[in-house]
Amino acid sequence: MTAIETIHELLAAGDPAATAIAAPGRPPLTYTDLRRLVSETVQALNALGFRRGDPVSIVLPNGPEMATSFMAVASGFVSAPLNPAYKDEEFAFYLADLEAKAVIVEEGSTSPSIEVAKTLNIPIITLVIDPSGPAGAFTLRGPDGKDISVAGAPAPDLAQPEDIALVLHTSGTTSRPKQVPLSQRNVSASARHISRTLALTPADRCMNIMPCSTSTG
Repeated sequence: MTAIETIHELLAAGDPAATAIAAPGRPPLTYTDLRRLVSETVQALNALGFRRGDPVSIVLPNGPEMATSFMAVASGFVSAPLNPAYKDEEFAFYLADLEAKAVIVEEGSTSPSIEVAKTLNIPIITLVIDPSGPAGAFTLRGPDGKDISVAGAPAPDLAQPEDIALVLHTSGTTSRPKQVPLSQRNVSASARHISRTLALTPADRCMNIMPCSTSTG
């Protein structure tokens, strides 16, 4: 059996018709739909000129779209989720420290990250949710405010095992917050270990009650 060492390989292992993401009051998102969402998201960001290794910050409220956008971004770039409760000066520090190439925010967001990103000349990508659509589904609009079309686009440039998948920061309680990079291998191994420890099966559902974006301890 080929080793699973990337996030997109983890997602490829799911039963196509099985539920990948669920949320109250929303139709479920299947693994087929999630894999399509991941592929199209990476293609859309590639079409805007972003490439593997580029840090992309995500500033979204907790919810299914935060989870799916993380998986999608991390499948082709360095995902850097930031706490939406941060103040201007905190966003200024983290976005500069990460050398973020883009910031993803929800449609209608009033997050201070938007003005900070503009000051730092960081492109803003808008994530658009259809409330009647499957949990976690979204589309993206580019910095020009137009929907990003992936029709006829080249295959997505997906991450490799040695690529950084996720960057978090330490809490900075005793010094300047430090970056904590996790590779595709790190994240994939963590997922496999948790699955084995909890003896999870395809029939099990896990409820996430933790914030999807925060600093490490």
